[in-house]
Amino acid sequence: MTKRALITGITGQDGSYLAELLLEKGYEVHGLVRRSSSFNRGRIDPIYLDPANQGRLTLHYGDMTDSTSLINVVRESRPDEVYNLAAQSHVAVSFEMPEYTASADAMGAIRLLEAIRQNAPEARFYQASTSEMFGLTPPPQHEGTQFHPRSPYGAAKLHAHWATINYREAYGLYAVSGILFNHESPRRGESFVTRKITRAVAAITTGRATSVTLGNLEAVRDWGYAKEYVEGMWRMLQQDVPGDYVLATGVGTTVRDFAEMAFSHAGLDWREHVETDPRFERPSEVPELLGDATRAAAELGWKATTTVRQLAGLMVDADIALLG
Repeated sequence: MTKRALITGITGQDGSYLAELLLEKGYEVHGLVRRSSSFNRGRIDPIYLDPANQGRLTLHYGDMTDSTSLINVVRESRPDEVYNLAAQSHVAVSFEMPEYTASADAMGAIRLLEAIRQNAPEARFYQASTSEMFGLTPPPQHEGTQFHPRSPYGAAKLHAHWATINYREAYGLYAVSGILFNHESPRRGESFVTRKITRAVAAITTGRATSVTLGNLEAVRDWGYAKEYVEGMWRMLQQDVPGDYVLATGVGTTVRDFAEMAFSHAGLDWREHVETDPRFERPSEVPELLGDATRAAAELGWKATTTVRQLAGLMVDADIALLG
C-alpha cells in the first residue's frame, strides 16, 4: 500500500526537499500551507505543478497556531508519517516576536501532537528540533548534551522537543526529534546569514552591489547541505524503536570563514566587500555549535557528505544563475 505523509512547513527549504524525497520513494504527500494574500510557494510550486506528481501531492490550508486546522488536516490526510517542519525559524526575529515564536513553535507542536493522538495515533511523528537548543553549552554537542538555549526560538523549540518525548512516553506514540545542526542550500531563506552572503556575492559579481553588512563574524556553526539532512529525517521514522538523533557534519566554521569561501569561489576577496554592524548581533549570542552525529551514523547509516566549501560554492553558483 502507498504510504501517506503529512508535512507542515512544506513550502520551506526542508519541506520542499523532503516532499521531493518522499515522492521519489512513492509516497502520497500532503502539505500544510499558510493562507496568504500573496503566494509564497516558490520552492514547492515546481514540484506541485510537475505532471508526474498530479494526484500525489495535495496542499491544505492551515496554521500551527490554529488547532482546528491541524485536526482537520490530520483527519483528511490520514497520514502514516507526520513531519513537523513548520516554525518561525529565524533566531533574530524571535527576539522581536517571542510570543508568536512560542505559539507557532512550542504550542504548535503540542497542537499537532494532540491532533495525532486523537485522530491518527498509529502515525509516526517527526519533530524538527534544532541545535539552537544547546545554546551556551560547550561543543561538541550530542543527544545527551545539556540544553541551554539563548533565544526565544531555542527555548520554544526545546519546549516542543520535550513535549515530543512526553507524548512518546505518556501515550506510546511513535514520536522522534531530529536535532539538526545548521543546514543550508540554494533554497535557504534570504535573511539567513549563509544565503545573505551568497546572494551578496552574486549581486557583487553581476555589478548590482558592492558590499554586504553582517553581524558577528566569529560565531561558529556546523553547516551541512539541507538536501542530505531530509534523508536523515526519513530514516528516523523507519526505525523499529523511536529515538532522537543529532544530524551534523562535525565540522565547525566561522561566519568569517564561510564568507571567505563564498567570495573566493567567485574570485573575490571578502575583505573588500564585507562590513560589520553591531545592530545585526543578537542580545545573547551562541558562540559555537558543533554536532556529534555518531549515533545517526551507527543506527541510521546517515552521514553528511557535502563539505561546507562545496556548499558555499553551490549556493553561490545558484544565486548567480538566479540573477541571470
